Amino acid sequence: MKAKHFVWTRRISQSFFLIFFIFLLIESRLPLDIYMDYSIAITSEQNIELNYPVTFFFQLDPLIALTSFISGHQWIKGFGWAIGIVVLTLFFGRLFCGFICPLGTIHHLMSFVRPALKGQTMVRANQKRPDHKFKYFILILLLMAAILGLNFTGMLDPIAFLFRSLSLAIFPGLGTGIKEVFDLMAQSDIKILNYISYGAEIIVSPVFGYGYEAFKSAWLIGSIFLIILFLNRIRPRFWCRTLCPLGALLGVFSRFSILKMEKYSEKCTQCQLCTQTCQGAASPIPGLEWEPTEVSDARLIRPPGAVPEKDFLKLCQRCGLCMKVCPTNAINPTLTEAGMAGFWTPNLIMLQGYCEYTCTLCGSVCPTGAIHHLSVKEKIKSPIRIGSAYIYRGRCLPWAENGPCIVCEEHCPTSPKAIHLKEETYLSGDGKTIRVKRPYVDLNTCVGCGICENKCPVRGRPAIRVMAAGETRSVKNQILLGE
Repeated sequence: MKAKHFVWTRRISQSFFLIFFIFLLIESRLPLDIYMDYSIAITSEQNIELNYPVTFFFQLDPLIALTSFISGHQWIKGFGWAIGIVVLTLFFGRLFCGFICPLGTIHHLMSFVRPALKGQTMVRANQKRPDHKFKYFILILLLMAAILGLNFTGMLDPIAFLFRSLSLAIFPGLGTGIKEVFDLMAQSDIKILNYISYGAEIIVSPVFGYGYEAFKSAWLIGSIFLIILFLNRIRPRFWCRTLCPLGALLGVFSRFSILKMEKYSEKCTQCQLCTQTCQGAASPIPGLEWEPTEVSDARLIRPPGAVPEKDFLKLCQRCGLCMKVCPTNAINPTLTEAGMAGFWTPNLIMLQGYCEYTCTLCGSVCPTGAIHHLSVKEKIKSPIRIGSAYIYRGRCLPWAENGPCIVCEEHCPTSPKAIHLKEETYLSGDGKTIRVKRPYVDLNTCVGCGICENKCPVRGRPAIRVMAAGETRSVKNQILLGE
């Protein structure tokens, strides 16, 4: 194969897999047909399934497969694709890095957008450096953590890193900005702007979502991503060369690759163009050898179907898939709620959303089994509890103010309802007898979905909140009920 044909083959492959990755990222949301008929979907026991294999790129990832196996002591269905990538690496070297990895493709593109380094400066930047071995140190740390049962791989794994950055920070940010512009156009007195805004909304909403999604610590996730991209102006593919643990793992396997590129020293004119454009720092100049390698909080509410916390931390990759697919924007990355071992793992924040009673999308997209894939029938009939609701009587309107309010009882989705009203009487200051309906929570029926907290009309801190106690996945984190 001629060099130019090889280059174009790589570019086509990179473009295809990057577009495919973004397409799957966009499709990791409530399906459009269900969104359009949402009221019917949530009142039935119909399973809500995604139309596309959104976990495909995670199943291609040997590092996620390996660390999940080591820390979780189980082989996860679907990761046979990762074995295929290892086999290809043994034959062709780091094919994944150069032809498939979507994050690598983005770094490749960024390195060519007005590069800060040119000419001989680029030649020096593309030579092998001692700091390129740092990614092997990261790989060792991740493997050691996995052996100890702590799975931190998703923090730096390229697939999890890219999905988390785009789905939780970049896409919501762009979507919000674009929709704000369209909203301003829709309010304009100029009809053409109105028509453009309505038409554009039809095109943009399926890509960026139908609401104004926001995720906790998204500013931090997005900032880290942008900083990593900016580093390409200092050194091409800085991430791939210095930080990527998956590249380090594939680099180990590529040492044994069967097929290798050859150099023809007699044809070399020492123009150094190969070194100037080689972002892999593979020493392409003839005369040199190829370089083919390179504590739980009560507020911590895990998604329905999550395995016990100890196993959850061994399997969760912090990829953000469950957060992206959540139709109510309830699932967010943690900061300190789960301790350092659980940084950026999923947690339900009921002030932002709630766990839809018949939704099981988070389990259907989890690539490592940290969240079991439940059917709607399993979730409802078991039932699967993620926590328990409790009432702040000092803030509740019927309890503290003797005022009328039945919002929590109205929205409670369980059957029979976990929140029931009890009519009681009290004497007012002027001696009159007044009747008021006060809410009570039945902990035997409550599943901790959080819709009561989300819909509570009390401003600031809701009068009813959900805590993790009572969750199905733990026999210890329970509330002791009296006889």
